[in-house]
Amino acid sequence: MHTLYHGIENIVGNVLMLRAQDVGYGDLAEVSFGEDSSLAQVIQLDGDKVYLQVFSGSRGIPTDATVRFLGHGLNVPFSEDLLGRIFDGSARPRDGRPQLDAEPVGVAGPSVNPAQRIIPRKMVRTGIPMIDVFNTLVQSQKLPIFSVAGEPYNPLLARIALQAEVDVIVLGGMGLKYDDYLFFRETLEEAGSLSRTVMYVHTAADPTVECLFVPDLCLAVAEKFALENKEVLVLLTDMTNYADAMKEIAITMEKIPSNRGYPGDLYSQLAARYEKAVDFETAGSITVLAATTMPGDDVTHPVPDNTGYITEGQFYLRNGRIEPFGSLSRLKQFVNDKTREDHRKIMDRMIQLYANYRSTEEKRSMGFRMTEWDSKLAKFGGLFESRLMDLRVTLHIEDALDTCWQILAECFEPDECGMPSELIEQFWPTKESGAIAQESSGTP
Repeated sequence: MHTLYHGIENIVGNVLMLRAQDVGYGDLAEVSFGEDSSLAQVIQLDGDKVYLQVFSGSRGIPTDATVRFLGHGLNVPFSEDLLGRIFDGSARPRDGRPQLDAEPVGVAGPSVNPAQRIIPRKMVRTGIPMIDVFNTLVQSQKLPIFSVAGEPYNPLLARIALQAEVDVIVLGGMGLKYDDYLFFRETLEEAGSLSRTVMYVHTAADPTVECLFVPDLCLAVAEKFALENKEVLVLLTDMTNYADAMKEIAITMEKIPSNRGYPGDLYSQLAARYEKAVDFETAGSITVLAATTMPGDDVTHPVPDNTGYITEGQFYLRNGRIEPFGSLSRLKQFVNDKTREDHRKIMDRMIQLYANYRSTEEKRSMGFRMTEWDSKLAKFGGLFESRLMDLRVTLHIEDALDTCWQILAECFEPDECGMPSELIEQFWPTKESGAIAQESSGTP
């Protein structure tokens, strides 16, 4: 039997303050007034002063409301029946179906003991050439997608959800516009991928505190699936909205702000979520890919700046494409030699030639005379962007590597491409193979 408390001493925004005993940080409470009730969570303790964040807002709550502490933090039901379901930031069904009756799992637990982790060793195939070939995503990796408002980071995540060769997708949305939520739901439903997906979605109209629960709900569920030998990919969007929710609550609590008003523990809060990525020695894995918008395209903004110190690389999404310069997967060397023997060499050479193409474009824009080599580089750059960088292109890794060779063959002679002669003898395309590669390139 839980003790009931009466007499709320202070209400600021959606935060209530009362005095109570034997209450833990993160515990849930039920606030009742008249025939209505609302769920709340303990977000700060100061002696016997307890601060509660009310999920549905404090509007209409009187100071004589009854508060009942439940004695536990937020739990999420877990079973195989989660697949194909959509929930909100409090783990309540958003898809109109019944609440799941299953084993409750605690959220926001500690990250996995390093002794239980293994060195990353397998790639996550996404079908996107700029990822698979040039910055390979590796199982148990944590990577952000740095972008700005207006870039197609949500469509990119949706494509990865459709094409990634994993067992389970856990998709978390924070501060999503309702149109974006519908886009994810309809895209996955139409492609038949919702059956392997769990979604936890907080929209911009939902209570702010629920935004903070989404990553923890996603990662708690992902960890349980991984312990059942599933390869799990967690897709989160947008971590800047998550940080802004922390900032809003910290301001309400009158905490001393840090850089640009964000709380001083921003780094620790982000790291606690990203460090959930793991490859278990005797079970499955959790890979985390999270969109992070940069206000004003400023990479020194506190959210992307702190994120860069936590994660193992980053993707930059600019002008509707994954930018080859600046994007980095620090773990790709663990898997590049396990895909095909030409992967590392062709990856390096294609980026070198594309960098030369960018220099050629600068020369062209300044009116310098173009040489024959410049013309070849210009043709190469155009083919590289249309056949590999365009995010609408879908290619298996082997086909993407063949496409790289085909682009080289269309632009250069074998002795001009800068590749080892033994690889040229093995992979240089014939006319027949070139025609097949162009047909299967998926170029729009």
